[in-house]
Amino acid sequence: MAKAKKTASTTPKTASKKKPDSGAPDANLLVDLLKWAKQAGADSADALFVHGESISVAQRLGKREKLESSEGRDLGLRVFVGQRQAFVSSTDFAPGALRELASRAVDMARVVPEDPTCGIAPAELLAKSWPDLDLNDKGRPTAKKLLAMAAEAEHAARATKGVTNSEGAEAGWGRTGVVLATSNGFSGGYSRSGYSLSCAVLAGEGTGMERDYEWSSAVHLEDLMAAAKVGRTAGKYAVRRLNPRKAQSARVPVIYDRRVSGGLIGHLAGAINGRAVARGTSFLKDKMGERIFASGIRILDNPLRKRGLGSRPFDAEGLPTARMAVIDDGVLTTWLLDLAAARQLNLDPTGHASRGVSGPPSPTTSNFYLEKGKIPVDELIGDIKSGLYITDMIGFGVNGVTGDYSRGASGFWIEKGKLAWPVSGITVAGNLKDMFLNMTPANDLQFKSSTNAPTVRIEGMTVAGS
Repeated sequence: MAKAKKTASTTPKTASKKKPDSGAPDANLLVDLLKWAKQAGADSADALFVHGESISVAQRLGKREKLESSEGRDLGLRVFVGQRQAFVSSTDFAPGALRELASRAVDMARVVPEDPTCGIAPAELLAKSWPDLDLNDKGRPTAKKLLAMAAEAEHAARATKGVTNSEGAEAGWGRTGVVLATSNGFSGGYSRSGYSLSCAVLAGEGTGMERDYEWSSAVHLEDLMAAAKVGRTAGKYAVRRLNPRKAQSARVPVIYDRRVSGGLIGHLAGAINGRAVARGTSFLKDKMGERIFASGIRILDNPLRKRGLGSRPFDAEGLPTARMAVIDDGVLTTWLLDLAAARQLNLDPTGHASRGVSGPPSPTTSNFYLEKGKIPVDELIGDIKSGLYITDMIGFGVNGVTGDYSRGASGFWIEKGKLAWPVSGITVAGNLKDMFLNMTPANDLQFKSSTNAPTVRIEGMTVAGS
C-alpha cells in the first residue's frame, strides 16, 4: 500500500444527498476522476471530496483571546490494481491536475505489495437510498454571535460565589460536506453542522485553587445548552471541589459520573474494533457470543439517530448503516467491521467504515451508548457505606491487549450513601473484563457527544490514595 504526500484533510463525516455543498466540485468531476483512473489502468477506484468551514472564538477575563476562521477543500482518490492499492490527495481541482493525479496513483499501486483484504465494496452491498437525519443546521453564526455566547458563559461562571479566576470560554461552529463516489456506481453525500461551547474556571486561592469546567456540543444551535447554564455549571463544579482530601487505599464500589462514564464505553469500542480483533490485540478477541456485561445491559451503536453527533446515513465505503445492539442482554453480538476487517475475519461488513482523503478506511463507532438503567443516581449511591464518586479522570492507563485499567481520578468520597467530601490525587485500578461484568447503570443517560453512558456503578475496584 502506498500513500502520496498528505495535504490538508478532514475526516469524512458529512455531505448532502441531493446536492453537494457550496464549494464542492461539479459532480461530473468525480465521475471524470474515476474514469481517468480506469483509463490509466485501475481495475476499480473510489473518490472522496471533503469541504469544511469553521469559526472558533475564545475569551478570558472578559477579553477576546482568539478569533479564527477557516475553509478548505480536499479531494482523495483510492485506486486498485489487482490486490494492490494506493492513495493520493489534492487541493487542485483543475481537470489536468486531476488526470495526472489519477495516473500517478495507478503507477504507485503497481509497485506496492499485494493486500488480499483491499478492494471496494461489491455493487450488491452498496447503499441504494438513505434517510434524512437532519444533520445540517442551515444557519451560519457570525463571529460576533459566538463571542457573545462565550462572554455570557464566562460571565455567569465568574459570577458564581467562590470562583476566583478563569481559564476562559470558547465557542465554535463548523460545517463539513462529503461526497463519495465509486467506480461501480455509488454516488452520495450529506452535510453536518456542529456547534460547541465550553467554559473552565478556578475557585479558591493560592495552593488551594481548584479547576473545573462544563461544555456542550450539538448539531443544531437550538439543541446547544444555554450559555449562562454552561457558565453557572462550570462555576458550581469548581467551587464544590474546594478543600479536597486524600483518600485511603481500599477496595470499594466506584461511581462514574455521566461526565466520565462514556470513557468506559469508549474502551469497549476499541476492544470490538475489527482491526484490533484481526490483529489479536484486543482483550475481547475470543469473547464473541459470550456474556461480558451483566444481564439486562444493552449497548447500542446507532448511526441513524436524528441530529446525532456521530450519525451518518452510509459509511465511508458506501455501505448502508443500521442501528445495532453490540451488547444485548450483556452478550457481545458483533465486531465493528469495515470491508478489510470483515475480509480478514471472514465475516460480513457492518457498515462502520470511516476515512480521510489520504488513507484507507478503518472501523469506527457512530452514536455509541449504554442504555439507561432503571435506578436513580441517589439510589445507586444510597447503600454504599464507603466508596468513590468520580467526576474527572486524568491520564490514559489502559492496556488494550489485557484489559488492565489504571487511571488518575478526582471526585468525592462516599460515606453512608452520601457524597461526603471532595477527593483528589487518587488512582483507580481494575481490569475491564471484571469492570464490565460488575457495572450497573443509572437512569440519567444524556447525549452530549458521540459516545455516551449514564452514571454507572462498578463493584470492587481498587482505589489508591497518594
